[in-house]
Amino acid sequence: MPTTDPHAIVELRQYTLQPQQREVLIDLFEREFVETQEAQGMRVLGQFRDLDRPDQFVWLRSFADMQARHRALEGFYGGPVWAAHRNAANATMIDSDNVRLLCPAWPGATAAVPQHARPEPGAQGATAGLLQVTIYPLREPATPQLLDFCRHRMVPTLLRGGARQLAWFCTEHSPNTFVRLPVREGEPVLVGLALFGDEAALQSFADSGAWARDVVPGLSPWLAAEPEVLRLQPTARSALHA
Repeated sequence: MPTTDPHAIVELRQYTLQPQQREVLIDLFEREFVETQEAQGMRVLGQFRDLDRPDQFVWLRSFADMQARHRALEGFYGGPVWAAHRNAANATMIDSDNVRLLCPAWPGATAAVPQHARPEPGAQGATAGLLQVTIYPLREPATPQLLDFCRHRMVPTLLRGGARQLAWFCTEHSPNTFVRLPVREGEPVLVGLALFGDEAALQSFADSGAWARDVVPGLSPWLAAEPEVLRLQPTARSALHA
């Protein structure tokens, strides 16, 4: 049955760039690759500077389902815009294969993803907010018990701590039908997106100790390794911002 969730399939893409090339890629991306991707039927959710890794560019895009993903990627990467600019984009990158293919952790888990109007081309700098993305490596694909813990323990703790919007994803286990773009496979994860008003708000939550006290002990049995935490600043044209 076709889904009505525009974020039924999400790619979380982390790019390692050549030194001093992040602003070059952001400028090119926001000028040439936003509207042209969306014209193929996907949604560019947001693009970000990693505050802790100056040569990392992180972005997310979504699709209605796996078939829509294949059609959209075929259209964009087989089209004239990518052909015209791919050499310039690829020249900024060391690695673009750190990609998680995700789906909503439960029905409605992405409902709070902001749908702000995107600033017009030519906007510079950053938009409001700070997005914390946490990738939890799991011993096995997310169980109902883990997702229940997430809804009833992790979500309330983040909201009490000042997070404005939350979204939760799990690994999408469908085969990657667009093999031209690799994704990480065989690595089940839970991924949380928590949007805070600014860096100070996120730091205040971290300093409160609530997460370590109320969440970490109960979460630990499901984890295969330590979570990966990204502190991401939305770029000027990111649709996902505070």
